[in-house]
Amino acid sequence: MTTLSSDARALLDGECFGHLATLMPDGAPKVDPVWVLREGDRILVTSDAKSIKIANAERDARVALSVVKRDDPYEQLLVRGTVVEHRADPDLAALDAFSHKYLGRPFPRRRWSARVVLVIEPSIARHYRSGLGDLAT
Repeated sequence: MTTLSSDARALLDGECFGHLATLMPDGAPKVDPVWVLREGDRILVTSDAKSIKIANAERDARVALSVVKRDDPYEQLLVRGTVVEHRADPDLAALDAFSHKYLGRPFPRRRWSARVVLVIEPSIARHYRSGLGDLAT
């Protein structure tokens, strides 16, 4: 497992958006926007248990994730890793933790067939800020 840099941790803990890539049965990539949380050096994402991304991660645990800062998409974290755990979230405590970060309140929808948290262990994690961000201002 890769240790996340302090800059990577700060990005993950702040206002950011992720894009999770999983592999379809035929090997084609599938990318979904996701909310992210950090647990030590592991990265968490959540989804409905019946989603394609969960099915893909159950079949093939290899994933990639890009994370960009909400107000500066030129600051980014690129991750390749493995889903090492699928956590059930029956009481929606994890979903509410994500929602508090992104919406400032518990998630409004309370009925789900089942929720799952994917725990991603990075094998590669590269944080950087492209100099192009300076051109946007």
